[in-house]
Amino acid sequence: MTKHTIDDGTIEACQRGDSEAFRLVFEAYKDRVYSIGLCFFDGNEAAAKDITQEVFLKLMTTISQFQNRSEFSTWLYRLVTNACLDRKRALRRFLFFTDSRELELPDPRRSTEDRYIQREIEHSVRKVIAGMKPKLRMAVLLKYFEDLSYDEIAAALACSKGTVASRLNRAHRILARKLGHLRSALAAGE
Repeated sequence: MTKHTIDDGTIEACQRGDSEAFRLVFEAYKDRVYSIGLCFFDGNEAAAKDITQEVFLKLMTTISQFQNRSEFSTWLYRLVTNACLDRKRALRRFLFFTDSRELELPDPRRSTEDRYIQREIEHSVRKVIAGMKPKLRMAVLLKYFEDLSYDEIAAALACSKGTVASRLNRAHRILARKLGHLRSALAAGE
């Protein structure tokens, strides 16, 4: 997975109010921010778009606070994390999970049955992740969807590496417990 990087000069230009520099930052990170929002809200495209817009509006007004003590991407992931958690708290009773649609074209070498099974497995995994507590869910998304290191996740979530490891361990146990039936079914050829 390619990680986007923006040089210090671009960030400094953003801090001076350069709209072209901000456009470069937006172009470099918009898909990542949207992807995290989409995964965090279990495929709810409207929520992901709202989060993306919210994060970049917040970024425009707070970029002057970025002080180069960490990677810019880590700071941005912290904004995304906060936006997702804030929205989750605000919409606690009204959050509706929708099925996300597969964005990839079907592999012609795989049978229709294989593609169906793969979609069902993906849906089951997404559903379990969506049902996790937000702190566990965000750790999983940053690790497996954004491919961040434990250090980067710790910085984005404002916690220790040990806490990240603990959250991922708990998430793995939840996934194993709730998806164990899939392993058995696949082994049995169902």
